[in-house]
Amino acid sequence: MKNFSAFTMAEILLSLTIIGVVAAITLPSLTGNINERTWNTQRKALYARFSQALALMPALNGYGTLTEESASDANDGVDTAAETFITDGLAKVMKINNICDNEHLEDCGLASKITRIDGASVINIDDIKTLHAFNSLFSRAGGAGGNYSQQDTKAAAFETANGESILTYYNPKCQTKLYAQSRVMSDGVSHTYYYSQGKMCANFVYDLNGSKGPNTVGKDIGVITVLYPSDPVVVAPMPFPNDLGRRITFDLALRECRKLEDSSRLPNLEEGMSLVYNKLLFNTVEGGAFYVTNQLENGMPIGTAALTGEVGTYGDAPQVRCVKR
Repeated sequence: MKNFSAFTMAEILLSLTIIGVVAAITLPSLTGNINERTWNTQRKALYARFSQALALMPALNGYGTLTEESASDANDGVDTAAETFITDGLAKVMKINNICDNEHLEDCGLASKITRIDGASVINIDDIKTLHAFNSLFSRAGGAGGNYSQQDTKAAAFETANGESILTYYNPKCQTKLYAQSRVMSDGVSHTYYYSQGKMCANFVYDLNGSKGPNTVGKDIGVITVLYPSDPVVVAPMPFPNDLGRRITFDLALRECRKLEDSSRLPNLEEGMSLVYNKLLFNTVEGGAFYVTNQLENGMPIGTAALTGEVGTYGDAPQVRCVKR
């Protein structure tokens, strides 16, 4: 007689159950890592294409028609600035498949809702269809928070040949140099500052896969900001979801950012401005916070104030938001 051995049905079911449990635990993590690597690759490729294209444009300001609106009728004004910037400017230096005006933004594949980087709130596209609605810093009315006024412009959108959806905010009057002001800070030293708003020529909110999920900042959604009309600087900061904290020295901020990830660091000056321009998406604190950058002037850190958009050197302990490379 020969003896035959085999697994019992109970043993097979137990093994399958264990495999299923392990798969259920590990699969979401593996899928998330794959998605994150894919988004990072797409993000870098998009940034490279924008940088190359914008460098080919002779100047970034002056596109479109922009006339003052009547105080009695907000629809009296003529605004073709952002749309013309895309059609007559960008479309000549990069491949664009579709262009959408302010009334048809979602026709370019944009999601109707965007989740903020910290996941705490959802932003409706219909609520941010103009530059002032996206960031009130561009229409400050004065007071203790500063005084800066820039005419509002309507957002436009386009789709790239690679399938990205791009929401576009445009400032046709952007400048390279602004008049600087000075004041005495709490350290008794006179500090020079200027408003950063006028240096922003264009701000793009991109969605790497259109209206498909997760439609979340830091994943498939990010920003590209262009500063200065000639010899433009193009930045695409991807900050961490939350501030590192206040009452921290500059040297400590440098070290603490490096601890978060191998690739994390303090933003440079233009990236710092972009964090403030896009504070709605990045949850940048408004309460008078000064966001420090990795640049110094006369031994003092340079940064941008989230409440006013002012750029300058400050002696007080700053707010810190680290970014990924």
